[in-house]
Amino acid sequence: MGIASDFVLIVIAGLVGGLAARLLRLPLMVGYVAAGVLIGPNTAGPTVVQVHDVELLAEIGVALLLFSLGLELSFRDLHPVRRVALIGGPIQILVTCALGALATAKGLGMPGREAIWFGAMISVSSTAVVLKMLSAAGVTQTLASRVMIGLLVVQDLAVIPMLVVLPQLGAPGDLFGSLAKAIGIATALLTAIAVFGTWLLPKVLRLVLALGSRELFLVSVVAIGVGVGYATQLVGLTFALGAFVAGLVLSESEFSHQALSEVVPIRDIFGLLFFVSVGMLLDPAYAISHAGQIVAVVFLTFLGKSVILGGLARAFGYVNMAPWIIGLGLSQIGEFSFVLARTGVTSGILSKPTYDLALTCTVLTMALSPFATGVALPMGRAWRRCRKPTQSAVPVKSFDDPLHGHVIVAGYGRSGKAAARVLHRAEIPLLVVEISHSVFGGLASDASLESGAT
Repeated sequence: MGIASDFVLIVIAGLVGGLAARLLRLPLMVGYVAAGVLIGPNTAGPTVVQVHDVELLAEIGVALLLFSLGLELSFRDLHPVRRVALIGGPIQILVTCALGALATAKGLGMPGREAIWFGAMISVSSTAVVLKMLSAAGVTQTLASRVMIGLLVVQDLAVIPMLVVLPQLGAPGDLFGSLAKAIGIATALLTAIAVFGTWLLPKVLRLVLALGSRELFLVSVVAIGVGVGYATQLVGLTFALGAFVAGLVLSESEFSHQALSEVVPIRDIFGLLFFVSVGMLLDPAYAISHAGQIVAVVFLTFLGKSVILGGLARAFGYVNMAPWIIGLGLSQIGEFSFVLARTGVTSGILSKPTYDLALTCTVLTMALSPFATGVALPMGRAWRRCRKPTQSAVPVKSFDDPLHGHVIVAGYGRSGKAAARVLHRAEIPLLVVEISHSVFGGLASDASLESGAT
């Protein structure tokens, strides 16, 4: 059956791996990568046959992953912590990249180009893992959590220049000329996408929604993501980069939430393909034979990133427990290292041993991240017992919320309209939630409600 049988095997293996990871309280992507190892060509048992075809499908998974991430990003998240995020974030990325490259080049004898790429991979943390931990603990609105989210947004945005600059390290000829050309093309294309897309894409989606078909809206959203990605690939940039920019363009429009809710199921399926395909390239024999090296890199990654991030938080005025929570909470390697690693392999810069090292360390740091986060408070309390506690020097302002004690009306059909009018006459503030954009347009022009509904 070819690719069909491979797809069935991947989905079943991913399901088993995901269930095992869930039972062990690990991120699902760790289970998916482990499933890829089991069905990959480097292990015995059921094996995927059409590896190349699966990798091509996985590229769509990368694009949809970055597209949905672009839809989720909001620059409003940076406002309360903009100083530490916009200034400290780039400093952390550059310092981590430089120290990581220096350590791997000197300690492991890694070639210079690979060492720089490896340093870039370990400089980003895992948005998915951190947000999952913060959400499960119910602490997304705390001071330290706001700082972590702001730094994660900057790290995710930093993937764009990484995807542009890093592949040029392997370009023949003048490195600076290649970099200048790539940056020029990227700047011109991304500016055109941002300007043209901000004006055109909302009009297209508004027209599709007016037809009253959710199916067509889903197809339109996916077409935008992969279409812009393909356009960037045609001019020599990466497919995933264009999809990410398309998501960023749509994130500031009125359709961002609906587009994200529609594309998430497809993203999760193709994302499973991507993470399984990543695991298929992992060689367990390498992990066993280089166990000492892997343990050393994982330990130094946790230690180095914790010190850098915690030190930056303290330098920007966050004291007491915040530096410990921020430093240890962001000490893992992120899922975008998978994207960078795959790009490095396909561009011919990263060797197989370096890829195996990066992939193994990424998976291990993700799996160990909850334990690292769990020791932040005990370590912080022990530190405070040795020093005089101080109050936080940086206040954080929550987002303005004009509604208090309001009623939420779910749906603006016949019953919703009647309920909204009664609430409006009683001068009770209300918020209307409606998925149909055509109905939303009617709500915005409903004179009986005036400004009493949102």
